[in-house]
Amino acid sequence: MKVITTIAEMRQVRSQQTGSVGLVPTMGFLHEGHLELVRRARVENLTVVVSIFVNPSQFGPEEDFISYPRDPERDLALLEKERAGIVFMPEAQEIYPEGFSSWVEVKRITDRLEGVFRPGHFRGCATVVAKLFNIVEPDRAYFGQKDAQQLAVIRKMVSDLNMNLEIVAVPTVREPDGLAMSSRNTHLSRKEREAALILWKALCHAQELWDNGERSAERLRQEMTALIVGQPLARIDYVSVADPETLEELVEIDRPALVSLAVWIGKTRLIDNISLE
Repeated sequence: MKVITTIAEMRQVRSQQTGSVGLVPTMGFLHEGHLELVRRARVENLTVVVSIFVNPSQFGPEEDFISYPRDPERDLALLEKERAGIVFMPEAQEIYPEGFSSWVEVKRITDRLEGVFRPGHFRGCATVVAKLFNIVEPDRAYFGQKDAQQLAVIRKMVSDLNMNLEIVAVPTVREPDGLAMSSRNTHLSRKEREAALILWKALCHAQELWDNGERSAERLRQEMTALIVGQPLARIDYVSVADPETLEELVEIDRPALVSLAVWIGKTRLIDNISLE
């Protein structure tokens, strides 16, 4: 496994690769969800590149950039075990040199859900992902479905800008009790960890209602909200039943729907989603 820290070296090494290249963009502090992306990429490509970069431009002023968990030595050991071929670990100055002033913005779908509560987040996310695509030039890039809006934004960017790669979505990896794996789960106390299950319970309740024939999106939102409000440690940012491509809220579920939510458990903000097909 080769560890690279500069764009120049990454490009040089990329030029020497034969066969397909799969990219797994991460912010490190890897968990089973990230490793599942690596495994999928390894099956489908000759070379796997994993990027580890805690992107400062996608954190707001009140968000947890400084406290975001980091453990590069552990990350590298895990990636070595998973037989990743290349790890790209640039410093912030390498990605955003002095005088940097160009940004990628995807309009409309970023005005909803996460975009309302995290202004500027998707500008930072789209910009760094576009830069990684330009640097690594992957044939495929792998993203988890837990960050459903991010996935939609990246797909839209790739389509609109005619980027020559395939975006591969990999199902959310969950703990045995259903909690979606996330680096932020490490911030939860034992009591908060138990309370965090309310996200999965609410999504399962929506699935059950839909399975039983409920097609009112508002009814699903109301039922999920009522369930979450009953958890004292939970505070809702949003509960959504929306079109999976435009993220516009649905009135009736007459097409595939993305059911998503963002909930604070104590001081930790968690997101999760399911798809109703």
